[in-house]
Amino acid sequence: MSLIVLGTASHVGKSITVAALCRALKNRGISVAPFKSQNMSLNSFVTADGSEIGIAQAMQAAAAGLDPTADMNPILLKPKGDQISQIVLLGRPYKDVQIKDYYAETDRLLDTAVAAFYRLQALHGHVVVEGAGGAAEVNLYDRDIANIRLARSLQLPIILVADIERGGVFAQVYGTLSLLPEDIRPLVAGIVVNKFRGDPTLFATGVTRLEELSGIPVLGVVPYAVMDLPSEDSLSLGDKQRRSDCTVRIAVVRLPRIANFTDFELLEQHAAVDYVTPGGSLSGYDCIILPGTKNTVEDLAALKRSGTAADLVRLRDAGVPIIGICGGYQMLGTRLEDAGTESGTPGTHEGLGLLEIVTGFAGYRKTTVQVRRRARPLGPILSAMGEVKGYEIHMGETERGCVDEAFEGDGAASPDGLVFGTYMHGLFQNPSAVNALLGYLHARRGETFDPIGGSVSDTGTPCVRGAYDDLARHFERHVNLDYIVSLFGDPQVRAAGDETTLEE
Repeated sequence: MSLIVLGTASHVGKSITVAALCRALKNRGISVAPFKSQNMSLNSFVTADGSEIGIAQAMQAAAAGLDPTADMNPILLKPKGDQISQIVLLGRPYKDVQIKDYYAETDRLLDTAVAAFYRLQALHGHVVVEGAGGAAEVNLYDRDIANIRLARSLQLPIILVADIERGGVFAQVYGTLSLLPEDIRPLVAGIVVNKFRGDPTLFATGVTRLEELSGIPVLGVVPYAVMDLPSEDSLSLGDKQRRSDCTVRIAVVRLPRIANFTDFELLEQHAAVDYVTPGGSLSGYDCIILPGTKNTVEDLAALKRSGTAADLVRLRDAGVPIIGICGGYQMLGTRLEDAGTESGTPGTHEGLGLLEIVTGFAGYRKTTVQVRRRARPLGPILSAMGEVKGYEIHMGETERGCVDEAFEGDGAASPDGLVFGTYMHGLFQNPSAVNALLGYLHARRGETFDPIGGSVSDTGTPCVRGAYDDLARHFERHVNLDYIVSLFGDPQVRAAGDETTLEE
């Protein structure tokens, strides 16, 4: 048996709740896998077999102690702009579609998702399903394959998650339940109130009133907590808290179609990292990073229109390190030759000219692969990195000509090593890469930097020591996990839960 976690809105904490459940059940000896039928995100991950899925499902798989697979997120939508998204189907690029045309494929895509769910359940026994956005989007009920139509197909118990930090939690819960279709409403078996700031016992009367209004038990009030886990999508950018006690300042250019900004979350823990929109000031930063993007051509045009492209050239002349990841790496070159597969219109586009490389987009092909590479001994940063792990997700191919590789088999670097690019996402999840960059930047300031420890896993996901167990303990302290375990309806699961004492 399995269950579904739905939300009253986007960003209420569904992904973290699923991760917490996966880890808590794993710690009770229960085999469980995560699943999200349809995800819309530019933060993605590459599995061992080269499949692309949402990074949240990779994180949840790690919480469950599993290697991520395409079945955990069979449909991934990656917005490209102008109401066009790329469909990644079972881990592989399927096609680019206008959103209005996407809905014409709803029935077939739902069948694909349901089949993936049953494969996971057959393999692992139990599945925790995550919905998408808000569950009560009444105008989408006929095509909502992430919430209503999926719930109707699977007929599983539902836990509804609400976000009290936003305010209006009573309206969130009561409104959502009132608007759910009549055949779905009885499936809701419990409510979790998330992101409470302060002592959750102060909401005791609120719990009572919610239960009176809904007729459904409130399973817990979970206090707000900052967890060292990857962010799911761009909504999380607004939650980032910049460190104010660090002298080293790094600017990540917040491209309009920024992708995989989770690449920099380890850096955020040890430096003052700002996400600067095109046109924003880059003065005073010790390093500039151009991140990945879902549309290199359009985001490069945004840099030029805003004046940021000229600023980058000026900063390079001033000796500021400039690093490009994936699409950001492509922008560093002299030109982009697009046959129309990247921007939709054939053309040649002048790059930033910081590296003598040329990138071509000649066909609807995507590279998705996990990699392990050694940095080349070029300049003070790359020379100190050693071997690193990560993964590639990109359209287009780059010709280096006579330019030196930044890593063995990948990327390019200037002779002094202060400008370099790579297709490797996850580079700065490697402590050795963080140490190399921050060690150099601190040394330029005449300061010392104490290296950080740790590693990344063989799958390339961040190894955050104890983070998943911390999350599970936090969840169990405030949520009736025994009741949730009972929802699985499997006597063996209930017995496994009975043998474990909740940590108070």
